[in-house]
Amino acid sequence: MTAINLIEEAGTLNSRLAALDLAGRLSLVAGLGGRAVFTTSLGIEDQVITAEIGNHRLPIDVVTLQTGRLFPETLALIDETESQYDIHISRYEPEQADIDAYAAKYGLNGFYESVEARHACCGVRKLKPLARALSGATIWVTGLRRGQSNNRADTPFAEYDPERNLIKVNPLADWDIDVIRAYVADNSVPVNPLHQRGYPSIGCEPCTRAIKPGEPERAGRWWWENDETRECGLHVAEEAVVAAQ
Repeated sequence: MTAINLIEEAGTLNSRLAALDLAGRLSLVAGLGGRAVFTTSLGIEDQVITAEIGNHRLPIDVVTLQTGRLFPETLALIDETESQYDIHISRYEPEQADIDAYAAKYGLNGFYESVEARHACCGVRKLKPLARALSGATIWVTGLRRGQSNNRADTPFAEYDPERNLIKVNPLADWDIDVIRAYVADNSVPVNPLHQRGYPSIGCEPCTRAIKPGEPERAGRWWWENDETRECGLHVAEEAVVAAQ
């Protein structure tokens, strides 16, 4: 399918998804045909989507990027979630050769030294595994929400991803954190215990800290950098990441 066709399809899908609840949105996506992939970081938003997929037995592949630097609590939650919902979460890991090459150039923790080095680490540990995870996919489902940061304030329900030539679906785009927490409480959804310790957004352990009162949800990610719109590159175009360096 051409980019123009996918752009038009994404626009139509965006309007259809807006009128549905979460279960309806995911059911619609699951019925579109082709391979639908949900990438979970095991954060509270993603756990809500995983619960819906598992409870309704939806044909959406659930995958995670096991970067090699995740918190122990996150790794334990993968197993707990699989058990609770009787699903398989596919793990995509970085290639050892890529990690070795990164360490040789920047040092294993070189991401603290420059934005360039940090983006290179995200590229090795996240972007390259993501490319493998999305191979053959026509739909990419994410847990992006408008309330997560200013950079995500205009997140649509569906959009064309030109980097990967597929449609990206964000079924929780209009959910705020209070609705998320209520769903978790009402449905006994397992969540990362780090959320209760001041980590609303959880990534790799060396790159994530608890936030301070009044800080945005994602202020604890790559906290040593000054750019308030900082991202790892998963959800911004490659050109934008390069421009930010």
